[in-house]
This record gives sequence, C-alpha cells and structure tokens, in this order.
Amino acid sequence: MAAPSLPHQIRSLGWSAAPLSPLVLCCSLLLVLLVLQGCKPAHYRLEHQYQSASQDGRIAFLILHYTDEDDDHSLRLLTQSPYKVSAHYLVPRAPDRSPLPIYQLVPDSQRAWHAGRSRWHNQAGLNASSLGIEIVNLGYDTKEAQLPIDARHWQAFTEAQIAAVGALSQDLVERYHIPPTHVLAHSDIAPTRKLDPGPRFPWRRLSLEYGVGAWPDEARVAVLNAELEQAPQGRWDAARWQQALARYGYDLPQSGDWDAPSRDALRAFQLHFRAARVDSEPDNESQAILMALLEKYHPVPP
Repeated sequence: MAAPSLPHQIRSLGWSAAPLSPLVLCCSLLLVLLVLQGCKPAHYRLEHQYQSASQDGRIAFLILHYTDEDDDHSLRLLTQSPYKVSAHYLVPRAPDRSPLPIYQLVPDSQRAWHAGRSRWHNQAGLNASSLGIEIVNLGYDTKEAQLPIDARHWQAFTEAQIAAVGALSQDLVERYHIPPTHVLAHSDIAPTRKLDPGPRFPWRRLSLEYGVGAWPDEARVAVLNAELEQAPQGRWDAARWQQALARYGYDLPQSGDWDAPSRDALRAFQLHFRAARVDSEPDNESQAILMALLEKYHPVPP
C-alpha cells in the first residue's frame, strides 16, 4: 500500500492546510536538515582544568634600535608594506608635546620585522621572540661611514626620548618578565652588520634609573681593572675572549684567532658597555667590564 501523502498526513492529525508550494517544501526540508545537522554528536570537547608547567610566553627579548631617518620617513618606512620592515613601537623626535607620544605600530602579540638575521645565545631569528622599539635618530652622516666609530658625529637622543624609552621599557620588562641580559641593542644581536642604537644611547641610565637592562657593578670593574694592570698575565688571549663573549650571549665563531667576527662582537660589546671608546681592541677595561658582567649575570656554578 502506498504511503499517504503529506497533506493526507496533516489532515489525519486534525490539521487543515492548503497544498504546499514547492518553495515551501524546499525550505521546510532545508530547515529539517539544518536541525538534524545541529543534533550531530561532537567529536571532541576541550577541557581546561589541567595546565602544563612547561610553557612560556612569546616575548623573551626587548631590542632597541634607531631609525636612521627623521620622523616622517621613519613612520612611512615602518608602516607601509613595500619596505617590509616594522617595529612594535616608534619613539618620535620632533613632537613638542608632553608626555612624548609613542606610536604602537604592531601589537605585542604579533611578530614585527625589526631584528632580521640575529642571534643571542642559542636563540636565532629574534623577531619571533622579541619586542622592538625604534627611536627616531639620524645616527651619523653617511659621509663619515669610513671613519672610525669614535671619529663620527653621532646624533644625541633627546631627554624626552630617553624618558619615554625608559618608562616604556620599564613597563614592558615588568609585564613580560624580560631579564636584564635580554634587553639588547640591535648591534648586540647582529654585530657583524648593525651599529644601532649607537654609542650615544644611555644604557647606563636605562639600567640605573629605570631598572632596565644589564649593567656591571662599577666598583667591581675598578677592582678587576686594577688587578689586570698589576698582573698582565691575567689578560685573555683571542680564544678566552671568544669564549667569554659567547658565554655572555654574543654570536661569534670560536676560532682562536682575533678575526673579523670577534672584532665585530667586541665592538658591539663596547657600544653597549664602554661607549666612550669603541675601537674593537681587547683592552684591560673591556675585559674587566665583561668579567664583572659574567660574575653578576652568568656566574660559574660552584
């Protein structure tokens, strides 16, 4: 016996209805299919009551740069796609406003393209694990590029810029628990190709006034320097310098020779910690500073 038609079924239930149009029938069938689809059992359910202790955040480093451009050019370079470079923050130079505005160009959660080919300790490609702060500063005149670093005329940072960078860095370091030895210059993480933020950036002030970044105990440096003056046999050879610079974090080959990469790494170190004389020469004072830093931040286990 043939199954009764839909109108006959409706009438058998005591309902009365006019014949359904094809459009209504199609819409009704679609609604039924959607309801049935929603009733399908889920194949999984996320549970959040357990958390692993073995995890950390994306942000482990804070990298400081100068732009080598003025305000307008810096903003254009860091925001327009053809240039393929960016930073999380841009600290301008010209605005005569207090407090100085800082432009956030990339959210902290996203990766900015500021570090390039870079390395610190065993971490390479620091774009993925860092925040970048670009400070508007012209660096030095390109006509002086062939002069020794100490002979170039470097543009100073303004007091407003220093205060803004100090306060912003302090906030970021506290928020993301960035250790002192992970607050670095672009030249620290790319010593063979970068000099920024240059010898005029006040790393000492950043550390002592804002509690941001590493700085050696100056009394200890004086003691170590005096000891090296009195006992020259304690001066390091090329191999010891390479080992010490690598232990602090710099990327350089352990060749045992005082080669170009070693000189570049020492230059970056001096730019950061002994900017009064940046000559890539392994002198007593530079050794004393590095020894004091290693004692303070990377002590040898007893």
